[in-house]
Amino acid sequence: MNLDNSSRKLYNVGLSYKKADINTRSKFSISKKNQLLLLEEAKELGLQGVFVLSTCNRTEVMGFASHPFELISLLCKYSGESVEDFVKVANIFKGDEAIDHLFRTATGLESQILGDYEIVAQLKKAFQQAKVAGNVNAYLERLFNLVLQASKQVKNQTQFSSGITSVAYVAIQYALNHTSNFNDKNILVLGLGDIGKNTCKNLIQYTNNNNIKLINRTQDKADKFGNHKERVTVVPFENLPNELHQTDVLIVSTSASQPIVTKEFLPNDRPILIVDLSVPKNVDSNVEELSNVTLVNVDILSKETDKTLALREKEVFKVEEILEKHKSEFSDWLSHRKHVPALTAIKETLVSIKAEGIDYHSRKIENFDANQAEIISSHIIQKITTQFAKHLKDSNTNTNQTLDVLHKVFNIDTTVNE
Repeated sequence: MNLDNSSRKLYNVGLSYKKADINTRSKFSISKKNQLLLLEEAKELGLQGVFVLSTCNRTEVMGFASHPFELISLLCKYSGESVEDFVKVANIFKGDEAIDHLFRTATGLESQILGDYEIVAQLKKAFQQAKVAGNVNAYLERLFNLVLQASKQVKNQTQFSSGITSVAYVAIQYALNHTSNFNDKNILVLGLGDIGKNTCKNLIQYTNNNNIKLINRTQDKADKFGNHKERVTVVPFENLPNELHQTDVLIVSTSASQPIVTKEFLPNDRPILIVDLSVPKNVDSNVEELSNVTLVNVDILSKETDKTLALREKEVFKVEEILEKHKSEFSDWLSHRKHVPALTAIKETLVSIKAEGIDYHSRKIENFDANQAEIISSHIIQKITTQFAKHLKDSNTNTNQTLDVLHKVFNIDTTVNE
């Protein structure tokens, strides 16, 4: 249902790791700057309830449109890729399917690593960005509130996010398993988004390495984070070339639109493991031309499984039960909103009739108590509208037929926007 324009429906258009490999996802990723431009153009086009999500595993645009192509064209325009290529790997969800997809995404059911909880923070940022840009309507606000409630309940009441909690965690486990004497190696974390922060935290929590360095393009951000973390040394971005020649394990998670690590920056005389968690890729594929370099990306990491994933799979049914509860609550809210115009019109008509009646009897009846009549009639009006509301919400009610009768009886507009 669309609260703002009856000709528009809710759509979610995008692509994910399910159909698109990391190279394709890199092409369709949308930079922060272009996300803001996309939201601005959506608003200019009159599209409401629009937000954009671009992560290492997916790029999606969700919102109200007359046709999904309106959203697809925006996604392709601001990712710089063609509609023809998008269609080959696209997912298009409409109405209830789009709602279900958002709930499943927020709880980790659609994550490349089942139960990955990092997506929640990414969704919050996407929603806040849309809100600041003025693209959030009442429908999206309510939907997101329930989606986040469901995600929190899944986190607190199930073991669905236990054990492996993120790509950043798997990256550290991969490095530990594939690097001898890991705690003696020189570790460099490049980039300080959510994944970069989690990578540093995981290095501190799960290893005993004291040679952890952090580089970020924004120095203040790196200083603010790194100065409060033991065993993490912040290094200026301009020192990157020198640091790369001393690094044994490089973990990259920047938001650069082009690769910033190429083979020209790397040593060729010592083994180096590079884990690129960025989409688009921030490590050029040409680094694999060096025999001493091992390059790993998020698609490779997603194949790293352990007993934790088996435990999570057993928790899926609990997650789905929670989602059904919150989707039902959203459906009830929509149903109520759907009938608000008709119920408001009925109440206004009855209030008008009440006012005419009190005025008439005030003139006709000596010592007529208008205040008492106001109290009694207002109570009756409230009872009548409440009964109408219950009737309209009843699953056995033929809503259109009922609204048609109300229109004929009270001569009011009972149009329902869906």
